[in-house]
Amino acid sequence: AMNLAESILNYKKYLKRKNYTAQSVSSYLYRLKYFLLWLPVPVEEATPAYVKRYLDLLLEKKLAAKTINERLVAIRSFYRYLREEEDLEIDNPARSGMALRMAKPLPKNIRQSDLELFFSIITKKRDRAMFMLMLRCGLRVEEVANLCLDDIDYQCSQIVVRGGKGGKDRTTYFNRDAGSALAAYLRIRPPTRGQKIFLVEKGTYKGKPLSVRGIQKRAEYYSKKCGVHVSCHQLRHTMATQLLNGGADIVAIQELLGHAKIELTMRYSKLSGLKAQHDYYQAMEKITANEIEEPTADVPPTRN
Repeated sequence: AMNLAESILNYKKYLKRKNYTAQSVSSYLYRLKYFLLWLPVPVEEATPAYVKRYLDLLLEKKLAAKTINERLVAIRSFYRYLREEEDLEIDNPARSGMALRMAKPLPKNIRQSDLELFFSIITKKRDRAMFMLMLRCGLRVEEVANLCLDDIDYQCSQIVVRGGKGGKDRTTYFNRDAGSALAAYLRIRPPTRGQKIFLVEKGTYKGKPLSVRGIQKRAEYYSKKCGVHVSCHQLRHTMATQLLNGGADIVAIQELLGHAKIELTMRYSKLSGLKAQHDYYQAMEKITANEIEEPTADVPPTRN
């Protein structure tokens, strides 16, 4: 029989080889653990019926559809690993089609007045720079945490985001207000041996790089202070919506955000009705200006 502890260790290595982020690897293991603790038979004897029973249990516990589907993906992924890497002749019990139907909520963008309120209370140069990078460059929170001094090119006003989601590098750009917010922070940032830009400013970890959670906590702090809920991810979403409304091309936005699939970016096109309206009238004006000439009265219409 298989050694489960060993399999899980090897599964972890397998996920790392597939270039999953550390965050994803631990989420997958965490979700899998719950299923394995519940599973009343040995791993290799699990059938679709067991997985369905497990899903029913999660539904009874009132877990959200998204959470349940994430658990299912982890189970399916583990069994795929057992088949591919350990050559176990078992059918994957987490069959496709088991996933729960989900409402597709659109990413929330922040109203202009709320954005102004949020930024108006941030006096700390470091925090202003961090949140401007999300709003103007569409950086994810972990990308801000990992940003290094060498990644910024002031000559070309661009930032190289190294090893974003899926380990891909991409180039994004910054405008004047993000550039000046960053410059203002870099002028007061204490020199360090390390390359990471954003540092803890007080307490035991002073001078150490700020963590993802540390950055999120700052957003929570300011949200509470100004009474407007703003999260790091919403700032990134807001940039996408603003770009779209400003006339940017959807493929360009995909590049800037580092979306692997255009479907992710396409969600913004639904969010932004203004752009559709604008594009419609603009295109129609061009079409009608050139194409439909008034018919002259003296030529009889031809009949086919």
